[in-house]
Amino acid sequence: MDTTDDQVDRIARRALDAFHVTAETDDVTRARWLAAVADALDHHVEQLVAVADRETHLGEARLRGEVARTTGQLRLFADVLREGSYLEATIDHAVADATPPRPDLRRLLRPLGPVAVYSASNFPFAFSVAGGDTASALAAGCPVVVKGHSGHPELSALTASIVVEALTRAGAPEGTLTLVTGRQAGIALVEHPAIAAASFTGSLGGGRALFDRAAARPVPIPFYGELASINPVVVTTAADRARGEALAAGLAGSFALGQGQFCTKPGLVFVPTGSSLERALPDHVAASGQPMLNDSILSSFEHGIAELESIPGVEHVAGTSAVVDGVPQPRVVAVSIATLEEHAERLLDEVFGPVTVLVRSDDQARVRAALTRLDGALTGTIHAEPGEDVAPLVSVLSARVGRVLFDGWPTGVAVTWSQQHGGPYPATTSIHTSVGATAVRRFQRPVAYQDVPSSALPAALRDDNPLGIPRRVDGVLTLPASR
Repeated sequence: MDTTDDQVDRIARRALDAFHVTAETDDVTRARWLAAVADALDHHVEQLVAVADRETHLGEARLRGEVARTTGQLRLFADVLREGSYLEATIDHAVADATPPRPDLRRLLRPLGPVAVYSASNFPFAFSVAGGDTASALAAGCPVVVKGHSGHPELSALTASIVVEALTRAGAPEGTLTLVTGRQAGIALVEHPAIAAASFTGSLGGGRALFDRAAARPVPIPFYGELASINPVVVTTAADRARGEALAAGLAGSFALGQGQFCTKPGLVFVPTGSSLERALPDHVAASGQPMLNDSILSSFEHGIAELESIPGVEHVAGTSAVVDGVPQPRVVAVSIATLEEHAERLLDEVFGPVTVLVRSDDQARVRAALTRLDGALTGTIHAEPGEDVAPLVSVLSARVGRVLFDGWPTGVAVTWSQQHGGPYPATTSIHTSVGATAVRRFQRPVAYQDVPSSALPAALRDDNPLGIPRRVDGVLTLPASR
């Protein structure tokens, strides 16, 4: 049964009550909460994977790996809390004889408040109830209200029950995490005055509708949406000559991975005219027996493919247009750079599923010009040979994507301190990453304290540094001897 508006109201208010506790709970304790959740999910992995496979068809191996990624990122955020630099603690002592005189100023980041997390369909663990958005919000000190995805309702309920039990056993207050279900509940959640921020991974249409509602509130809130990304790839002539066969195998494995239901799927690939990559692709695009996540995604894919293949100048290269027993088969189409220039609006619409578009061109200036006209994307990939001058390509891609990579494929996002999983709109609606240690920054805001007595300061800003964390003091980065 879907969550009613009255229930959403009670849940959001309870999350706000919890926030008054979580915001003041020390980092070591919150790190223990996150570790407890990770341990609980690992303990229940057999049950979780069985339910997830039944609802998503993603397969045991993929789902076990995703549980490991989910618990790994929970433990990463526990480490982030223990290390302490995420607070950006900064101290500038008073200088009475400065012109003008400088007061004592101290600044750090504090949690925003209760966060609404909208689960994704394609990653039922890593971007769902206990995924990266939830982990980073909890790490910041923000209670979370998760809007479960209709594509895996049983898994959402099971995961939430495991997480809530683990948090309760670890001492977190009631309301630290709650699950709601239903489309109307999702709308009521983003509009509720107790909710201080929202995060979303999903379609451009659905995400933009919530984004607009978040902005239209009497008190607007930040909305961190990941909406659409075509993830361009450029293969130079030298790279194609040197390793076209290997590149074909890599591309086939990447764009069809998980039935093309990865947000980092390479959807547009610039290749030389007559490339060996293109010639080799038919031998590497294999038939698939994996259903898509749900009927709605399958329907959208079939509609997108029909639109794509109706564009004048689109040629079939590899794979088949058939749908076998309800399972769409991977396919590759190709166009000239002139066709892309003429029909860019239609060709650059993301088709979520196992398809990619090759763009043939020997004119690198035209390729760079086409890249400048692309919508924002999560990734941009370059395949080149040593000694090639690819600085202009790197410059163009850096302006359009959040992650530039060389001689690899973008499917696969490492959960690290340096990761950037985000990009210009519509890839995301903000400048922040949703993966990696700095994802916590989305759910914090800076507060400065001027001439505040030491007894009233947050522990992170006291002169004796009782937390033993990295800080910038009078302009100098100061690291603790040990912690």
